[in-house]
Amino acid sequence: MTITHALRVHAFTLATSVAVSLTLLSCNPDRLKQTEALKQEMADKKIKRVTNADLNERVDAWGKQIAELAQKELEDKLKAGKSADSLCELRQLPKTAALAKRYALEIDLLGPPDIQNPKLAPKEREVLDAYLYNAENKLPQQANIQRIADTLYVFNTAVPAESPICKACFGDQKQPLAVWRLAFTKREIIRRISVKKK
Repeated sequence: MTITHALRVHAFTLATSVAVSLTLLSCNPDRLKQTEALKQEMADKKIKRVTNADLNERVDAWGKQIAELAQKELEDKLKAGKSADSLCELRQLPKTAALAKRYALEIDLLGPPDIQNPKLAPKEREVLDAYLYNAENKLPQQANIQRIADTLYVFNTAVPAESPICKACFGDQKQPLAVWRLAFTKREIIRRISVKKK
């Protein structure tokens, strides 16, 4: 066997080994998961120019859509005669839970007692107090966005007074009132803003 022939055989064997290795690696589901995670990490590191107006616009749009869907799911379950206790705590609402996971946010249903809730930021308690004042005085309710410590965006919107949610979840209060609270983290909002749209 000549040296040239031996080199060709060696090169062919090496190329075959590399091709087989690459094929095996590409078929590995763990590798695919790692590739997806790597793609997400690379996307997260892309420089995006996102203004406060962009963040507010996204939170407002997502907040309105998510609150509307969560409200419909909760109302449908209440009308079907499901137990209000677990529903008002937003348990047994699979669509709402899926939305919370998809947007990496926290969804709560607040009422008059939450005006004293120490887990809420003072700004949030003030907004909730304003919603209660409007409800008591039959004034129109508006959606609201609060920025908390520059890392959290909280979207609030009141449930209409005629909705069965107010009576079922907070009917034992002097003024039944239900308010959606959707808490988005700034980092997750930025992650979900497409670079192409910017």
